Amino acid sequence: MTPGAFPPRSPLSRAELRRYSRPLLVPEWQEAGAQERLRSASVLVVGAGGLGGPVIAQLAGAGVGELVIADGDTVGLSNLHRQTLFGTADVGRLKAEVAAARAQGLNPQVRVRTAPALGPANADAQVTRATLVVDATDNFEARYLIADACTRAGREWVWGAASGTSGLASVFGPELGLRDVFPDPGEAQSCDEAGVLGPLPNVVGSVMALEALKLLGGVGEVLRGRLWTFDALTGRVRVIRLGAAAAARASETP
Repeated sequence: MTPGAFPPRSPLSRAELRRYSRPLLVPEWQEAGAQERLRSASVLVVGAGGLGGPVIAQLAGAGVGELVIADGDTVGLSNLHRQTLFGTADVGRLKAEVAAARAQGLNPQVRVRTAPALGPANADAQVTRATLVVDATDNFEARYLIADACTRAGREWVWGAASGTSGLASVFGPELGLRDVFPDPGEAQSCDEAGVLGPLPNVVGSVMALEALKLLGGVGEVLRGRLWTFDALTGRVRVIRLGAAAAARASETP
């Protein structure tokens, strides 16, 4: 695992033991000291929409130490069918601010703050401060910006995408990154262009949240070097190994 270093961990308080009593019943989570590791982590979630909403809610509920939310967009009426952190009264408000308030209300023990939308001038600084980055954006320009910043910082990051009826998720890092798997986005379309069925981003976002928890907690087998795919119309799930294809592309590079 290559997220940033964890500070020393203190025992969980009585309040924390009550709040997190259910995950602490999972043997692997308890034996790894995963809850304490999670409490020591700072997670940067870029994008607070369809993918970021379930990530933010579930990481806050799970007890991540610090949650940093970066999104410069405002809530639109067409967002509400899938972006479950928001309601009609939030239309026109900044997504990051609404999402931060929801996360803080869900778990006051988590430090929640907003950050400016990522751009070339601040991406490296934002990424370097985080233990782990979650890319919940919806366009390739932002995704490549995050990928390059994470690669320079030596960070792993959780990535996902949802459009139409198809969902994808993976864990990328310096050894195998987004540009290795998707060197050219080609005709890839956003939700604004291709549409999306409302539950789909929430399914993908939940998978992303789970991968983040496994990475931070040091449990299970994460999607490192593998691509999780989901077809919403058939319910079919496939996990594709990426290492061989990426190695072949690398060998062809002059």
